[in-house]
Amino acid sequence: MTPSPPTASAEPADVPGIPLDAVEFYRALETSNSREWWAAHKERYAVSVREPMAHLGDVLTEEFGEPRLFRPHRDVRFSKDKRPYKDHQGLFVPTSARMGWYVQVGADGLRTAGGFYASESDQVARYRASVTDDVAGARLLAILEALSDSGFEIGGDVLATRPRGIPADHPRLELLRHRTLTATRDHGIPDWLESDDVAERVRADWVAMRPLVEWCDQYVGATEKPGRR
Repeated sequence: MTPSPPTASAEPADVPGIPLDAVEFYRALETSNSREWWAAHKERYAVSVREPMAHLGDVLTEEFGEPRLFRPHRDVRFSKDKRPYKDHQGLFVPTSARMGWYVQVGADGLRTAGGFYASESDQVARYRASVTDDVAGARLLAILEALSDSGFEIGGDVLATRPRGIPADHPRLELLRHRTLTATRDHGIPDWLESDDVAERVRADWVAMRPLVEWCDQYVGATEKPGRR
């Protein structure tokens, strides 16, 4: 396959936020997800995507902790989908493994999130025990209601059936179906994406999600399984 010619300059973007070219980069990647295309646009990725996202993480480090930029490569070893590159760039600030605050930019724009996005059986057991507890469970329900009222979408990996041993009339049954729990907000492509307001907008979302992240850290925590932490 002949690599496509670059569609944007690799010169540093003269914007203090996330360049719109980051969105355009991922829109182009949707139809050209190949190693050849990536090689031709590698510097564009660094300038328009990775460096601005790393800067965003640096701005938020003091308040939330050390961020981690996810690698752009997909792990295709056990996947039928052999596309080599992810369709977004994610940045994660962990409180425990696979638990904390998150932000990404992709073809659809900017997304923020918080909670825990993957789990082991011991974490699920602690989560469900906490949800069934009258104090911890009621606290979580109040946190999620406040987030939902503020425009966040509550999601995660949810069982289609009732968990074993949970009565059908349990008042928090829907929460007990969860194996993971997240709150997300899709900002799309707002006017402030390229401005320094982007850091404040992400910060505001993360502050709003702090009670959820802290609940997850306190009641679910890291897995105790060897080699999985």
